[in-house]
Amino acid sequence: MKHYVGFLYRALNPVYARDPLSGRGAELYGGRFNPKGTPALYASLSPVTALREANQVGTLQPTTLVAYDADIAPVFDVREADALSAFGLTRVDLAASAWRNEMIEDGESKTQKFARRLIAEGYAALLVPSFARGAPHNALNLILWRWTSGAPTKLVRIDDENRLRDS
Repeated sequence: MKHYVGFLYRALNPVYARDPLSGRGAELYGGRFNPKGTPALYASLSPVTALREANQVGTLQPTTLVAYDADIAPVFDVREADALSAFGLTRVDLAASAWRNEMIEDGESKTQKFARRLIAEGYAALLVPSFARGAPHNALNLILWRWTSGAPTKLVRIDDENRLRDS
């Protein structure tokens, strides 16, 4: 069990940039580490990784980069092989590109089932390598299932100049 304190980054479609704390898109469509119906925020530990994650298909599209101040616990770190193997998974399983097909065929992918178990065990987030094309081996993402404006699941959008103001 880990604790993450630091900055996080998300590269968003500008259409959704005004509500960068919603997790609504992931909730509606599901993601590699959240089943449909479960809100999630997919964040990166570096701006470059966030851009790679948001633009995995085709050429770079218009993107709004948002930064957050985070203090998140507890965090499950998949780099701890023993902890991951206790769930019957390997890093290769996590990186498998077939998760979308599994979701369509079975209703939930292996990685979504893994996430559901972690959420049930009380984890707020998952620290995982980036599987985006071209990402270096040390690029990391933090997938959040619980976030609030205060500890232990603090996630605060950095917008000192109010650039993402409503309306």
